[in-house]
Amino acid sequence: MSKDGEKSGWKEYIWNPRTREFMGRTASSWGLILLFYVVFYIFLAGLFALTMYVMLQTLDDYKPTWQDRLATPGMVIRPKSDETYEIVYDTRNTETWDLYAQALDKFLTPYNNSLQTEKNKECTPDEYFLQEDTGDVKNNPKRSCQFNRTILEACSGINDRYYGYQIGQPCIIIKLNRVIGMLPGKDGQAPFVTCAAKREDTDKIGEMVYFPPNGIFNLMYYPYYGKKAQVRFCIKSIANIVYNNRVANTHIAIQFVKYRTQCRLLKMSWAMFLQVNYSQPLVAVKFLNITTNEDVNIECRINATNIPIGSERDKFAGRVSFKLRINTK
Repeated sequence: MSKDGEKSGWKEYIWNPRTREFMGRTASSWGLILLFYVVFYIFLAGLFALTMYVMLQTLDDYKPTWQDRLATPGMVIRPKSDETYEIVYDTRNTETWDLYAQALDKFLTPYNNSLQTEKNKECTPDEYFLQEDTGDVKNNPKRSCQFNRTILEACSGINDRYYGYQIGQPCIIIKLNRVIGMLPGKDGQAPFVTCAAKREDTDKIGEMVYFPPNGIFNLMYYPYYGKKAQVRFCIKSIANIVYNNRVANTHIAIQFVKYRTQCRLLKMSWAMFLQVNYSQPLVAVKFLNITTNEDVNIECRINATNIPIGSERDKFAGRVSFKLRINTK
């Protein structure tokens, strides 16, 4: 009897036909609870949406409202085979250095003079290329200054398609990381790059030459306004041509646009989905008589009146270190 009583009690709890209660509550009671939670969650969703809306009103579409960044921008080199930043090759073995030449070819293709002339503006050297907004009216899209490949002279790959690697005089390309709104240099003094061997390798590095002269990042390439603010463009077609006896992609029929959808209307492709015309300035270093068959540890750093020296704990803050070894026997 006790088992039957327990079974009957559970049945009555789930559904009581006398009081018409489901799990101890009437339909009106369940309705009120459901209504409360519906109103409660609608309120929470509305509060969240209002909070997000208010927060988004404080953000700028083109630049960060708050820039929590290092005072010293990072530096990187090209070519680099891996994250260890070691360039090791044998002048007698073409395969060991040709991959570096190919990497530089690919990296410098967007800097071809013809493409730079189509995309970018010829600016006045030695002064910032400022494109300020007028109050709430955005001066967008921003234009960018030409950085022609020929500026790199002996390290441009135009006259020497192997960038000196085959004769033990390799070129290293250095670039400074982009920072929105940064104005490096002060009182008209442009930032410049210097390279030197680490203490133990001072007598091994030999003579170096910089391109552009003195390793300068010209002021006209600053400030950088960000990907959304810079001019974007569509590409109508891409053709393979032989450039310095190498096949390189050359962009043809570039159309500047503001939004990606305009490319579809023009029946043109959107280059890399977010390609902008800003070309980072570069500095090339050519090592003329570095000691061969030995490891040479080199450090290159940025020098500017308003860029502090990077912390010793961050090896990429305002500098970059790498190992260069050229085997000849």
